[in-house]
Amino acid sequence: MTPPASAAQPLTLVAPGPLAGTIAVPGDKSISHRALMLASLAVGESRVSGLLEGEDVLATAAALRAMGAGIEKAADGSWHIHGVGVGSLMPPQAALDMGNSGTSTRLLMGLIASHPITATFVGDASLSRRPMGRVIEPLSAIGASITASPGNRLPLMLRGLAPALPTRYRLPVASAQVKSALLLAGLNIQGTTTVIEPTPTRDHSERMLAGFGAKLTTEKDSDGARIIHLTGWAELQPQMLQVPGDPSSAAFPAVAATLVEGSDILIEGVGMNPTRDGLFRVLTMMGASIDRINPRTVGGEPVADLRVRFAPLTGIEVPPEIAPAMIDEYPILFVAAALASGQTTMRGLEELRVKESDRIAVMATGLKACGVSVTELPDGLIVQGSGGQKLPGGATIAAHLDHRIAMSFAILSLVARAPVTVDDRAPISTSFPAFLQLMQALGSAELMA
Repeated sequence: MTPPASAAQPLTLVAPGPLAGTIAVPGDKSISHRALMLASLAVGESRVSGLLEGEDVLATAAALRAMGAGIEKAADGSWHIHGVGVGSLMPPQAALDMGNSGTSTRLLMGLIASHPITATFVGDASLSRRPMGRVIEPLSAIGASITASPGNRLPLMLRGLAPALPTRYRLPVASAQVKSALLLAGLNIQGTTTVIEPTPTRDHSERMLAGFGAKLTTEKDSDGARIIHLTGWAELQPQMLQVPGDPSSAAFPAVAATLVEGSDILIEGVGMNPTRDGLFRVLTMMGASIDRINPRTVGGEPVADLRVRFAPLTGIEVPPEIAPAMIDEYPILFVAAALASGQTTMRGLEELRVKESDRIAVMATGLKACGVSVTELPDGLIVQGSGGQKLPGGATIAAHLDHRIAMSFAILSLVARAPVTVDDRAPISTSFPAFLQLMQALGSAELMA
């Protein structure tokens, strides 16, 4: 079970001057989860370098070890995974503790759903508030038996079925996690599993499944929806993988450099998958100076170095259709909008209501406490920017166990007249353990109480 919460560790950042320097952000969280899962289903040894070693990904590794995979870190920093083969996962002897990781939970539920094993999923207080209904429904349709806590929440018990039933499922809302859960389930199902997504979501699962040797095809229907077909009873082959830098992590220093006058930084090796680079496209629309240098392909994913310089921003109406390509980056975009000239309207963000926290409500409350004019919408925010003037600040922000909330307000503190304190830095370790060290390397400083 998740251990009792320790004492809160407040965090306040300040910027004595411009940010400058070269950094590399941790490996992509989404890709790291999937690399561990697919390598655990291949027969033989896979090696993964650049794996994100945040708490979320380590929760996935621990769960896979509990089901028979051999996962260890080598002296050179790479990770070696000895897979057991599709269909050969073993029943875990204890509950699988997912910590704060919704990705671990939903994807592993898919993985287990087509195996003849039973597993219990538990998580921390934040994860236990997040609804799992959107993945319970389609996994139940393939034959898995799932008993959840009230509201379709954790703790829950999943009894997989083998042979499970192939399915054709149309996603009611854009969700890479639900899509990936179904595709992972489909690996151990005879026949074809088909997932239809009316709005394209991040495609790391499809790229990596193909790389491991799964038979997967995609097409578009007459309405433009993306249709993915996966042929089951796959025989996955071990791989040598390099995980690119996480664009969701790169978002924080990128916005910081954009907002802190005189800044000029380089972020090396950032994943530029077109289903993930929405924030950088939107910031550019607003006037940001972001240059993609040395574009290349790493592990089947597009990658570039990002040079980011200070630039005044102008408020815009963000196209709602871009939301799936940057859904995790909206909290830090809200901060960028608070410094822009004019109004920024962001809609189509219902998904943010069911993240680690209600990110719309929590960000709106925190921004108002820092002196920002905000209008909360059912599906987004309207932010009236300061025209580049520093924000009043002077608030203490409740992060609600949400790593992206904590990092967003730490960045806001760099451009506030009075420091802004995040009530607890601990959640940051779920996705970006080196956040504070990298921000200090660029020239920010921690203001000690």
